[in-house]
Amino acid sequence: MLNRELKKGSAELLILSLLEGAPMHGYQLAKEIGEMSSGVLHFYPASLYPTLYRLEKRGWIQGEWVEEEGQRRKRYYRLTRDGVGVLAEQRSTWEQFSRAVNRIAGLNHA
Repeated sequence: MLNRELKKGSAELLILSLLEGAPMHGYQLAKEIGEMSSGVLHFYPASLYPTLYRLEKRGWIQGEWVEEEGQRRKRYYRLTRDGVGVLAEQRSTWEQFSRAVNRIAGLNHA
């Protein structure tokens, strides 16, 4: 199991990256993270909501309630124009950070 702080520090980047592809609700985001990471990363949907609310408050994502017949309503989130810019910055920062950690930890591949 990965360190809780590592997961916490990557949650924004993961959420923004997934929302770049299509609007999703919290449960769907948690499921996609688990599947795309082959189970290495696991977020409970409820643990993502504080991050979703924070991202929405910053204007990086926008939520919309959707009601589908026979189902309870769900809040779908989508990336905003500001969110696209923030995602590009976060990807660049994450890439620099991970390269530096890999160099120091001796994980670079020749």
